[in-house]
Amino acid sequence: MELVFAIALFAFSAGITPGPNNIMLMTSGVNFGIKRSIPHLLGISLGFPTMILAVGLGLSAIFQAYPIIHTVIKVVGITYLLYLSWLIANSSSKMEGKQVSKPFSFIQAAAFQWVNPKGWIMAVGAIATFTSVQQELNSQVITIASVFLCVAFPCAIVWLSFGVALKRLLKNERQQRIFNISMALLLVASIIPMVLPASSPI
Repeated sequence: MELVFAIALFAFSAGITPGPNNIMLMTSGVNFGIKRSIPHLLGISLGFPTMILAVGLGLSAIFQAYPIIHTVIKVVGITYLLYLSWLIANSSSKMEGKQVSKPFSFIQAAAFQWVNPKGWIMAVGAIATFTSVQQELNSQVITIASVFLCVAFPCAIVWLSFGVALKRLLKNERQQRIFNISMALLLVASIIPMVLPASSPI
């Protein structure tokens, strides 16, 4: 139980702090509300624990054997985050009465975990920190993924709810536009810590 509690603290601190997932989820709450953002929330909450399972059960060995694969994924992820930042900055919930953007689907949000640099750092960090070579690896990885699954939902709900609450303060299109641009810049800023250690292999 002590180990589970330690993993839960790690998962909560990693999941509740600002990062690409949370920034985009809050932005989705502002622009689309809770109901339309639920697939996005579920994609994050289920997609990341699935990623931990994959990393813990085999991908980490592949990355050690072929570090270029991790580098490629990281570059693709950073490029995609910059593209998403541009989309957020230029999005608007309404324009001439028509919807000009739409929230992430479940599949898009789940797939995004695989190109999210922070996600890779969290997943590999959790596996490296909370597994022991003296014990059977698969059961340890499943435990870590299960704890992240339980913690991910409340963390995601907090950020989505925060976005919905902010929506009430954004009275017009101009204010929402300013918010979207601010979130796009924040998303870009969240990439910086991922870029700085780019030369360090997993």
